[in-house]
Amino acid sequence: MGISILFVFLGLLLLVVGGEFLVRSSVALSFKLRMSKMVIGLTVVSFATSTPELLVSVQAALDGFSDISLGNVIGSNIANIGLVLGITAFIAPLTIDRDFYKFNWPVMMLLSIALYFLLKSGNGLNRMEGGVFVILLVVYLFLLIKRARLQKDPEPVEEEVDVALSKASSFKIIIWLLLGGLGLWGGSELLVTGAVDMATALGVTERVIAVTMIAIGTSVPELAASVIAALKKEKAISLGNLIGSNIFNIASVLGITAVIEPIAVKSQEVLTNDIFWMLGFAVILIPLAFIPKKFEIGRLKGLLILAAYVGFISLALLE
Repeated sequence: MGISILFVFLGLLLLVVGGEFLVRSSVALSFKLRMSKMVIGLTVVSFATSTPELLVSVQAALDGFSDISLGNVIGSNIANIGLVLGITAFIAPLTIDRDFYKFNWPVMMLLSIALYFLLKSGNGLNRMEGGVFVILLVVYLFLLIKRARLQKDPEPVEEEVDVALSKASSFKIIIWLLLGGLGLWGGSELLVTGAVDMATALGVTERVIAVTMIAIGTSVPELAASVIAALKKEKAISLGNLIGSNIFNIASVLGITAVIEPIAVKSQEVLTNDIFWMLGFAVILIPLAFIPKKFEIGRLKGLLILAAYVGFISLALLE
């Protein structure tokens, strides 16, 4: 059991470090390719921060543990709202931009509902369905860039991009890319192995470990970034970032994983329990955004979301 915990811990650590190097190298490379800061922030940074989830899901699917692939994404989407949003809103109230309910939220709901029906109808995701998700992601990114270009004030996106990286040498970029790739590969190997061993030792399913521990672990970068921004009180944290992360998780992580290795639903609880929690956390954002105080998610609402998340984790572990 001790060695399993060590594997999980080391795996998560390598994923965080590898992810950081990958973000750096990707952004530096994008500057070399003369991409605009706005495009880098909306696409390259989002892709790079979703890579840990992607590698864990692909690794798990290839090893025959589809429940980890699905649990990781569904659990991460629940954690992004329940844990990350809950804690962040409790530290500093979140203001809601118009784009949230006019564009990002509807896209997230559409993908979440599509995921539910696809998993239910075929008891998994095949390569063609994965391909559809990847195409939808491309369409989403195209619309996202188009909308950002039309906006008068596209500052929030640019703040995420470190301009200093534009001066990085090609040698540095290659080293960062190698370190990032190795860290992510090694981390996903260790994490999946540790999680499977841990589930066996605790007498719970791989799915339970995936929707709780792995999901929280792969959501740590989002949590750290959001909490730091909230503590600095530099700007209102964009709810769009977290929603964007959920969109990426479904469309790119599950889409690409299914294209590489079709995903099968092994535990029916994924369809009867987990996915409904994911949909519930997504739906609740709209009433929270407008009632009682419009366009703000404050401390009390943050606490409510966090309490619901604690409830979800407790019920999952008690199964």
